[in-house]
Amino acid sequence: MSLSGNGQRVIVVERGSVQSLLDAIDKANMMNEAEHAERTFILIPDGFYNLGETTLTRISGHNIALIGQSMEGTVIQNKPDVKIESISKTAVFQNRGTNNYFQDLTLKNALDYYASEPDGRAVTLQDKGTRTICNRVRMLSYQDTYYSDNELCQNYMQDSEIHGTIDFICGAGDVWFERCRIVTEKRTLDGSGTNIITATRTSDTKWGYVFNRCTVENDVSMFNYGRSWHTNPRCVWLHTTLLTPEKLETTRFDDEGMKTSTNYFKEYGTTDGEGRDITPRTNKVTFTLRDHTQPFVAETVMTKDELQQYTVKRIFGKWRPDKVLKRLEKQNRKLKKKYFEE
Repeated sequence: MSLSGNGQRVIVVERGSVQSLLDAIDKANMMNEAEHAERTFILIPDGFYNLGETTLTRISGHNIALIGQSMEGTVIQNKPDVKIESISKTAVFQNRGTNNYFQDLTLKNALDYYASEPDGRAVTLQDKGTRTICNRVRMLSYQDTYYSDNELCQNYMQDSEIHGTIDFICGAGDVWFERCRIVTEKRTLDGSGTNIITATRTSDTKWGYVFNRCTVENDVSMFNYGRSWHTNPRCVWLHTTLLTPEKLETTRFDDEGMKTSTNYFKEYGTTDGEGRDITPRTNKVTFTLRDHTQPFVAETVMTKDELQQYTVKRIFGKWRPDKVLKRLEKQNRKLKKKYFEE
């Protein structure tokens, strides 16, 4: 560890060294065991950090910032054995802290998805913490790529990129996705089948998943915005750009629910790649459980009055992740210049 000129606590990882990365995380966890500990910065140079079959590398400390040199150049990967595929056993990182921050990183779970039948659940970030911010973080996997695993969490992502096939953005809590790139991969090797982007299980929070000004990129398999997991699922898509709107299923959301006979699934201001509004005037969907019992009809096109409720300030209250991100990015710019350009 070294201290920058203004007293910031900084740990610099040795380029390409997995052991150095793991040692840095362990050290930060110990230093930041207290919830209100001073922020510790872990700087990770561009390189390939191959964790092999190691899973659930734990970030248990609080106020820890993992800063890569660049989103595409700093790659942290694991490759679990397909025999342990699971939403709870495969993650690259398992975050358990509060106010942790990730920037300019790629997290890749390289589990052999197409060889894992019938499921290929392989998580990049299993987040059991809260008030997590991801800024320019790329997450590469297929099923359950990002998992917000805390019923009361408040998390925020900006300018990030998430890849997957089914339920690849899943979990609980209130999570805001700002200007993120959502990329659906082939559902099967031959491209058949349908991708499902989200699976929400909102229970103890009010808002669920909010996608604002995001872009959906989809080239092969059909897709829909999402489905219910259980409890009181909530997911809205605001001002979304669809690069291949013809690949979106006509119901737009999966009409066969999982464990609940209610949801709040909405969209507003959807456009195509040319900026043309392609939001239907109305889209009433008959949702059913998997056994086709308890059908219910819901309108999935949001009104302007409903839209007014969705602001960062209203959803997160005193915690303003957009302002925290801006402040940290300014700090990180100076640190990167000092440690990566010297």
